Amino acid sequence: MIKTLYIVVSLFGMSIAPPRWHSRMDEAQAIARSEHRHILLNFSGSDWCGPCIVLRKEVFDDPVFGALADSSLVLVNADFPRMKKNQLPKEQQEANDKLADRYNPRGTFPLTVLLTAEGKVLKQWEGNPGLKPGEWVAQVRALEGAH
Repeated sequence: MIKTLYIVVSLFGMSIAPPRWHSRMDEAQAIARSEHRHILLNFSGSDWCGPCIVLRKEVFDDPVFGALADSSLVLVNADFPRMKKNQLPKEQQEANDKLADRYNPRGTFPLTVLLTAEGKVLKQWEGNPGLKPGEWVAQVRALEGAH
């Protein structure tokens, strides 16, 4: 009984913290290669894009999505804030611009892209598709099985 309670509390405790988002694609690719994971790249306007903020709050910060991320994804956030107080360091902004040139040339926000560790696009979701966290998990799992 105590062992079961400990496991439940441990699992619950792990799922409360939102998953870790990386800001460097090279770092994410190295992790994805070594851990045999896919990369989920999200283009966001964290301080101005309403659908981006809703997607983060309702899906990416949800424990159901977090469990998927913890087990099989490396998350990368390419943020494009507009407010002066939220501006990124020049080096980070340049890195995000390069990611946008490659994966988001039309400037869609939010745009979420599932990639192999090598950077091959498996699927992309434009805007906030209105999927519940479990639906995101099912779509990503189906794509993982196919690649």
